[in-house]
Amino acid sequence: MGDLVLAAKMTHVPTLQMSEQEGPIKGKRQAAIDGHLEIARRAKALGVDTVVICDTHWLVNAGYHVNANDHFEGLLTSSEFPQFIRDMPYSHRGNPALGEAIARTATDMGVYTLAHRLDSLDLEYGTLVPMSFMAREHDMKVVSVAAFCTVHGHDESRVLGQAIRKAIEDSDSRVMLVASGSLSHKIWSNKEYAPNNGTFTISSEFNRQVDLMVLEMWQRGDHATFLKMLGDYAHHCSGEGAMHDTAMLYGALGWDDYTGQCEIVTPYFPSSGTGQVNVIFPV
Repeated sequence: MGDLVLAAKMTHVPTLQMSEQEGPIKGKRQAAIDGHLEIARRAKALGVDTVVICDTHWLVNAGYHVNANDHFEGLLTSSEFPQFIRDMPYSHRGNPALGEAIARTATDMGVYTLAHRLDSLDLEYGTLVPMSFMAREHDMKVVSVAAFCTVHGHDESRVLGQAIRKAIEDSDSRVMLVASGSLSHKIWSNKEYAPNNGTFTISSEFNRQVDLMVLEMWQRGDHATFLKMLGDYAHHCSGEGAMHDTAMLYGALGWDDYTGQCEIVTPYFPSSGTGQVNVIFPV
């Protein structure tokens, strides 16, 4: 019998990688890196063997998709930001049985989902950036779930989250679930980026205030109120991937019945106009 033992909302901004390279960003994202390492230490202490990552950088235009390959290895250069992430090596084990069970369970629950075991289907950096740091503290298998969902509803993503939980509990794995994505996600326009020191600033004070309000809700366990505003929040604050990663996370945790008081592991910080954080959702 498997178990979901840890859940988190995690940042994956490219400047985490740049923070360990020579240049003007060096050292600037250490707090976020430390947050990734701490979450991995918590996972190790809880005996986690697999992390399921709902990745807002994996864009899909039909159906839901799970990367259930048994091994992932290569070099990542981001097509979005090749100047930021290039030739990043990675090597991670997968958990095909769990990945395929998630797809099968979700489909049985009415949400059409496909699992894929293709060496040519690469992981996106919403999965690889957190794994690159967490793997230093704890060697975990990884299953990646597409969470940049362009023609999908939050109600469907909620059911997929429920399916993730059921598949975990029907497995023999101890699992951490990660929603990999930002809070608000209005990136600076190209012409505004440099004048506003874009790497380290938020593009909208409205977005920053809503982000902070959301974090206060999460800390006091007022998730039912948050879920009532999820759709508007994702729309008006340009939530990354329409925040389907967050809907999946909540689906797995029980949706509006969930009352856990969240722990902020990395304090809120702006990046390229967006709002970022590392938060643990107690299971």
